[in-house]
Amino acid sequence: MSNKGNTFRQAGNSVSGKRAPSKESATFKKEKSQKTNFPREYSDAQQKAVKILGILLIVLSLAFATAFVSYLFTWEDDQSYIAKTNGGWGTLFSSSEEIHDETVELPVVDNKLGKFGALLANQFMYEWFGVAAFLFIPVLFILGYRLLFKKSLLPLYRTVVYSFVAIVFISVTLGFMHGFMADTPHMLEGKFGFWTNKLLEAQVGVVGVGCILAFAYLTTLILLYNLDFKFVLFSNRRSKSLSEDLEDEDVEDSYSANSLRTKVHVEDDSIQSVRESFQRPTSINERFQSSRENNLKEELERPAFTHHPIPEVQIDPKDKVILTFDDSPLERTEHTPSISFTIDQPEDDNEDEEDNLHLQANSSPSITIAPQAEPEPPLEVAVIPGLVVEDIKEEKEITASDLVAQFGQYDPKLDLSGYQHPTLDLLRDYGTGKITINQHELEANKNKIVDTLRNYSIEIESIKATIGPTVTLYEIIPKPGVRISKIKNLEDDIALSLAALGIRIIAPMPGKGTIGIEVPNSSPEMVSMRSVLATEKFQKTDMDLPIALGKTISNEVYIADLAKMPHLLVAGATGQGKSVGINAILTSLLYKKHPAELKFVLVDPKKVELSLFKKVERHFLAKLPDEEEAIITDTKKVINTLNSLCIEMDQRYDLLKNAQVRNLKEYNAKFINRRLNPEEGHRFLPYIVLIVDEFADLMMTAGKEVETPIARLAQLARAVGIHLVIATQRPSVNIITGTIKANFPARLAFRVLSKVDSRTILDTGGADQLIGRGDMLLATGSDLIRIQCAFVDTPEVEQISDYIGAQRGYPSAFMLPEYVDENGEGSGSVDFDPKDRDQLFEEAARLIVMHQQGSTSLIQRKLKLGYNRAGRIIDQLEAAGIVGPFEGSKAREVLYPDEYSLEQYLETLRNN
Repeated sequence: MSNKGNTFRQAGNSVSGKRAPSKESATFKKEKSQKTNFPREYSDAQQKAVKILGILLIVLSLAFATAFVSYLFTWEDDQSYIAKTNGGWGTLFSSSEEIHDETVELPVVDNKLGKFGALLANQFMYEWFGVAAFLFIPVLFILGYRLLFKKSLLPLYRTVVYSFVAIVFISVTLGFMHGFMADTPHMLEGKFGFWTNKLLEAQVGVVGVGCILAFAYLTTLILLYNLDFKFVLFSNRRSKSLSEDLEDEDVEDSYSANSLRTKVHVEDDSIQSVRESFQRPTSINERFQSSRENNLKEELERPAFTHHPIPEVQIDPKDKVILTFDDSPLERTEHTPSISFTIDQPEDDNEDEEDNLHLQANSSPSITIAPQAEPEPPLEVAVIPGLVVEDIKEEKEITASDLVAQFGQYDPKLDLSGYQHPTLDLLRDYGTGKITINQHELEANKNKIVDTLRNYSIEIESIKATIGPTVTLYEIIPKPGVRISKIKNLEDDIALSLAALGIRIIAPMPGKGTIGIEVPNSSPEMVSMRSVLATEKFQKTDMDLPIALGKTISNEVYIADLAKMPHLLVAGATGQGKSVGINAILTSLLYKKHPAELKFVLVDPKKVELSLFKKVERHFLAKLPDEEEAIITDTKKVINTLNSLCIEMDQRYDLLKNAQVRNLKEYNAKFINRRLNPEEGHRFLPYIVLIVDEFADLMMTAGKEVETPIARLAQLARAVGIHLVIATQRPSVNIITGTIKANFPARLAFRVLSKVDSRTILDTGGADQLIGRGDMLLATGSDLIRIQCAFVDTPEVEQISDYIGAQRGYPSAFMLPEYVDENGEGSGSVDFDPKDRDQLFEEAARLIVMHQQGSTSLIQRKLKLGYNRAGRIIDQLEAAGIVGPFEGSKAREVLYPDEYSLEQYLETLRNN
């Protein structure tokens, strides 16, 4: 152990301090001389230049940091800009129009520092050293800080050298790791690291490169820190030796502090005698004394320290003497640090009280010697080199913020981190999406409307036309005194004069002082799904479940949030676009959501409408346990599925209750921030969308068995993220009952065949006056919006399903809870069949009994299983009577107290 800190540094002249009747404190210090900020040879102009250079370097480091951090998120666009402009720094001061190539799109730079930041980050990170270039930022900052404030944050030479070595090592190491990481951008290692690694691989191979890097890293650590590998091997032996010495300390320790009760005389030529006066060798100190003496002599003999006599202090034998040595490292400077002597005398003359002498100097470990009034007292404190005393602190409870700081937020998409959303190229473009204006048609329709109203003595002040993809809205303002009901009653007469189908009068227009007359266009435009999804409104929406329905009569893209509807009732006659509308809803959600965030439960009694989505089973579909088909076509299975969704809803409400939140969004936010413990049953909850294509068939075959769970889900499931889309061809009152209709505030009506059906679905007329082919009315509360549904064809849906199905998915579809009906028949096997139990059934049973915790997550974690398989095993354990039933977020009750009774039961199961 080095004794460099034990060296006495002397300052001042010899001073003696004697005991006085009153308390006095004498302190002797020699202050360091003041350093000038600039050398004397620097002129004022040079000093200003140095300061300006320091500011420039600090600003440049901040610019580097901004450009580099922004490049991590915008590197694709920045590289695309550089590639499209065929250049680099030569295009810095050129405008986008000057460098624009007509063959490509206008380049866009997203870097926060613009073109300069993109070029700077691309040069340092992509062309040179990769992410290791971030080390240039602290180097520039330290240089600027040194020049500006004349203070050194870190040793300048070491910082520059270490940073350069680290840049090279990090770049080459990331280049070596690039071969083991798929789809990682080359900006991580840069071209320097990539081609250096390739050059080394060509010579010594991949294993050789790994050995070279390991050798280089270990060599660097030895050169920098001089690692002692023997410490690990002999640490146990050394600890054992110290423990043996400590056992003999009470017997062999003969050290006495009486030597300090006499006069302490410290001079420059007698430092050795002072050391001997308070460090008499004991059985423990003997092991370290020789090294301390040698190091102390070496320090004293160094010419770098000037010799000054140490003050002489007179001490009364009754005084308590405490010598304290600071363990801070010494630096060789031309100025010696101060030495402070303080003698404190008590205010009264009581001989039992002791005075204190504090000797403070830059020396090694703290030593306290406190003689008592009794004769030959033992040594109170002796700091032994090499003996480490650690304070035992209470274990701090780990908080959610600590977990987030250590592991980051929980990422539900991590299991399928490589998932790619479908591209717009999978959808067909049926045109430009722009409406062709026929001025002659507009003028003719306007004149016919005005003439028809005049025939019935109705004068108007103005008329305005708004052109949509399918219909044109004519807004008229009647003159004062004209009754609105009079115009409303002329609906059939206006349709007769215009010779058009689907005339609808809106009197008055909501929120406007006009009357609207919707007239179909002679050449309606098709609204393609691609034109709707490509809009900025859909791409940048922050809705939880955005569905792109199409375009309104004002040619605006209409996007609704299914999470806020919260359920949707769809009705329409055969061939009017109802199936296309359901495909549009599914396509919108597939384009926007990740498989971890959304699951579909598809019910298709017709067996052909939703069969195209079978390929996305392992990504987006949910099904009952032990079911082969995820798309449900059997009526009995539909009942079980709906009741299983009710169980899922109840379980989710239990989780929300224990998490003390009100809806799914708040719950998932808590879980992502690691404020909920998975050991208590908490998990990330995806949205679940139930889509029933033909509800009338289910009501005819099942009736109340279907209506009851549908009504329960419609009433309660919104808060837990379960949403319903119910479609039917015949919206009669015996199909859409009052119980169901009351919980579906959002209703979507395609063309129906009668006004009665229109009133059933919309509570008003109008659906019978639509023109078909995707023309629909959306009722959301008091609003009634006419929309042309976005068209997505069957081949497009098939391409989207193929694109998603070709990617890596989950091992199976999302498993819903198992449902058992009153007759003992359910979605899975109710009776416990030993032949069908899992291979890990017995091992899981022993694990559950040993831990006395019936938790699915425990089986999943200990046996390294997926959640679905662990859930099936826990259900089998429940059926076998080993664990109790599900109790919400609590762990199941374990019914066997020990492993012995469990083994007896398992033996009985094997024999049966």
